Amino acid sequence: MPAPQCASCHKARAALRRPRSGQALCTNCFCAAFEAEVLHTVVAGRLLPPGAVVAVGASGGKDSTVLAHVLRELAPRLGISLHLVAVDEGIGGYRDAALAAVRRQAARWELPLTVVAYADLFGGWTMDAVARSTAGSGRSRSCCTFCGVLRRRALEEGARRVGATHVVTGHNADDMAETVLMNFLRGDAGRLARGGGLGSPGEGGALPRCRPLQLASQKEVVLYAHFRRLDYFSEECVYAPEAFRGHARDLLKLLEAARPSAVLDLVHSAERLALAPAARPPPPGACSRCGALASRALCQACALLEGLNRGRPRLAIGKGRRGLDEEGPPGRRGSHSRPDPRLRSPSPASRDSSSPLGSDDDVGVRGHL
Repeated sequence: MPAPQCASCHKARAALRRPRSGQALCTNCFCAAFEAEVLHTVVAGRLLPPGAVVAVGASGGKDSTVLAHVLRELAPRLGISLHLVAVDEGIGGYRDAALAAVRRQAARWELPLTVVAYADLFGGWTMDAVARSTAGSGRSRSCCTFCGVLRRRALEEGARRVGATHVVTGHNADDMAETVLMNFLRGDAGRLARGGGLGSPGEGGALPRCRPLQLASQKEVVLYAHFRRLDYFSEECVYAPEAFRGHARDLLKLLEAARPSAVLDLVHSAERLALAPAARPPPPGACSRCGALASRALCQACALLEGLNRGRPRLAIGKGRRGLDEEGPPGRRGSHSRPDPRLRSPSPASRDSSSPLGSDDDVGVRGHL
């Protein structure tokens, strides 16, 4: 049976049916519609004002690649300038190949690129070192938690280095729906209530962040990358199979099979959630060590690094974090009295637990948003 005509231009043969609407579109009309919807998201949400210097979190994966390509196409209409910022987490056999894809993209699109490394920012710690440190602590499945917190801090630092006024990440609708499910399953009412909207305004001195692809399904992101012949890295992070997000993803697939609108329903539900006044968390303050926005004495990044440096990484996660206030023996990389000097400066570079995302969301677990 021949393909139907495109429902938009009525000239070319349709190349796909949009997963959300079932509309039959040709390649050009689908890509134009996708770009128009991202433009509408940015303009309607007032996410990127004219003159903004935008740091694009670039990991080489499909989501960040599609985001950078679309924003590059829309930049003249939006009046913004783009700068790619990539984070080297220090994952052997994985990140080098992903960074190579980012460098190819930067050269092809003639966009400036800055790479920031965990090892340089966090006193020599890389994700491989973190994985080795947590392997015997019963917390080996927490690698994505560590990486998500540190990645947000690193991306913020990279954005500041290039003089950016805004940060954008490639989280799509599926990523956000998974986050909502994860927060429900964890019983994290605070993050559920803060999960609405398309980003954060940058309170506490942090740079404003937004997610222009938040209303685009993962299927359409993949289709756009295919039709535009974009070069991206598609392997899964070596630590991803152990992440809790995988369970939420499997559950979401089952829900979507029964109800195709489940993904966007979850995304929009987060926008309408609100906590009773008595259940709302206290307003965040400043981290006592680095000055970043924090809901406790130490922000998440400083707490995680403190636990690692003391050789007690389990204390930096969940309820065990209370142990950070206790004095303990110095770890193999440092002690409680000698924190990483890079984290002492009062540069608010993280949203800490006031972030609407879960602790492993900036890597999206697949590690190549």
